Order: sequence, then C-alpha cells, then structure tokens
Amino acid sequence: MLKGIPKCINPDLLKALADMGHGDQIVIADDFYPAVSMAKDGITINADGIGAAEMVDSVLQLMPLDVDYVDHPVMIMDMMDHLKGKMERPKVWDDFIAAVKRNEPKGEKCIGFIDRFDFYEKGKIAFVTVSTGERQPYGCIILQKGVM
Repeated sequence: MLKGIPKCINPDLLKALADMGHGDQIVIADDFYPAVSMAKDGITINADGIGAAEMVDSVLQLMPLDVDYVDHPVMIMDMMDHLKGKMERPKVWDDFIAAVKRNEPKGEKCIGFIDRFDFYEKGKIAFVTVSTGERQPYGCIILQKGVM
C-alpha cells in the first residue's frame, strides 16, 4: 500500500503515469469515447464508475503539466459547431477547469479547447487513454505531461 495516492488511480495507471515522459499525453475520456480503437498503439485503462473530472483531479495531484513549453497542456474536447447554442455548456467542463485550478498555479491560462476530430487525431498518439464512466457528453480531455 502507498500513501497519498488518490483512490481512483489503480496500479496500471500509476505505472503508466510514472512511465510517461516530458511531452507525453494522457487522454481522460468519457464513456462515449472509442478508447480502444483510438488507442491502438498506446495503453488503455478502464476506470468504470469514476467521473472524468475526478480522474483529472487525481492525475494532476501526481503529474505536472507542460506549462513551460506549450500554451495549452490541457485540451478539452469542444462541442461541434452545429450543437453550439442548441446544447447547454457541459457541466463537466467547469469541473475540469476547477480541477486544473486546484492543481496548477497557472489555472485556466493553460486550458484550451480542441475540435472533436482533432481531439481524435491527438488521442491516437497519446501514451495512455483512461476510459472513465463519465456520462456527460464532451467529457474528454487531454493532459500533456511536463517536468518538475
């Protein structure tokens, strides 16, 4: 047993986070994201029953963000244009932002939004993809690992 490790970080995810290097990316995906088909060359970890924002908060307690080398080491999947104005802003986005603010001094400044299909392309090269039980649509985010 280890002290200080958030409950939702299982041993496989802990190892993956430790194996990640500077610039590697982790996708934390909602229940709708095609994790296995997108992460063919990476590691896929199931985290059923855990919300995406809870997972982001837990990962950021352990992993630094790449705030010194990229403008947006946190990239949230944006709504498709035809849904903007027709669909409410996903609450999970506010939860993501709150998790980043709790764990990163630069807060919202390091967060960007990314088109769904661009997100999928980036997801294909992520080091690890965590498939959560998040049921809110657009509950997907990419975090880029930094250095301490």
